[in-house]
Amino acid sequence: MGGAVSAGEDNDELIDNLKEAQYIRTELVEQAFRAIDRADYYLEEFKDNAYKDLAWKHGNIHLSAPCIYSEVMEALDLQPGLSFLNLGSGTGYLSSMVGLILGPFGVNHGVELHSDVIEYAKQKLDFFIKTSDSFDKFEFCEPSFVIGNCLEISPDCTQYDRVYCGAGVQKEHEDYMKNLLKVGGILVMPLEEKLTKITRTGPSAWETKKILAVSFAPLIQPNHTDSGKSRLVHLPPVAVRSLQDLARIAIRGTIKKIIHQEAMSRAGNGLKNPPRFKRRRVRRRRMETIVFLDKEVFASRISSPSDDNNNSEDMEDERLEEEETKPSELKPDPPVNFLREKVLSLPLPDPLKYYLLYYREK
Repeated sequence: MGGAVSAGEDNDELIDNLKEAQYIRTELVEQAFRAIDRADYYLEEFKDNAYKDLAWKHGNIHLSAPCIYSEVMEALDLQPGLSFLNLGSGTGYLSSMVGLILGPFGVNHGVELHSDVIEYAKQKLDFFIKTSDSFDKFEFCEPSFVIGNCLEISPDCTQYDRVYCGAGVQKEHEDYMKNLLKVGGILVMPLEEKLTKITRTGPSAWETKKILAVSFAPLIQPNHTDSGKSRLVHLPPVAVRSLQDLARIAIRGTIKKIIHQEAMSRAGNGLKNPPRFKRRRVRRRRMETIVFLDKEVFASRISSPSDDNNNSEDMEDERLEEEETKPSELKPDPPVNFLREKVLSLPLPDPLKYYLLYYREK
């Protein structure tokens, strides 16, 4: 499912398009989407398609369309410190974005059917932690992934504040999914070809809202033909953080506050903020048609009657924009990771510095 917005040239432009089309509506969700480059979760040979608003599948690896993920993130109404369960966690892309909002005292669990996909997700998570400067701009709730069928979760598992299922849920499994929620919790899942938001308002009370029409592959039913070991999925325990972890979180938070205070002080002394480089203007979107064929999605453009006029206007706008931007053709310098620079400058042993940086290489 996808194709609701125009393709972007990079991750920021994709997010611009999702905002323009009102799929991203809150600042928290926008920050999470901008912090993680969608292309990082694609195989190298398919990255040219990363910024199209379309789902991608290769073998067992699957990513939903950006417009679906943004609707899911908005519907979950995420807040720091909540617990989250991702059923069909896949590449970990959604779980990582959620983790940026949950913060260090949240809970972030995922269940995935395929072992090769779990290995892929762990590699992508490790890459994000070790290489992305966005990691240092947030307090991250690192996701934990377990293998198994999400319809076989142990009945004694804890309940969660937020639950998302990334596969089509049959009507007979609706109550099973609801029982994973705490009172006051929110469940988002594709139910009967509609992305559905269910809020648990009491022990036996629910509010249901249909968000948009979707087409998801259905959940894989458990296979009970083999006898032997139990196949129950045991989710990770909700463990109390170690004293070392709490110290690291506190120290990193303190350093961030110092950096912020220093920046405010410099601004107060009359120093101007560095100029912002204008992002390329988002072109007018044309009407899109979405074609579903055996669970695959194809998107094509349909010219609207005003396209001819819009084309000439676009060309004139682009010409004026090029003239405005000619004096500053140079690309902006990459943003400075102030937290990392500050930690590395501290008079501490290197192992402690790297611990504060989550074992990053120099």
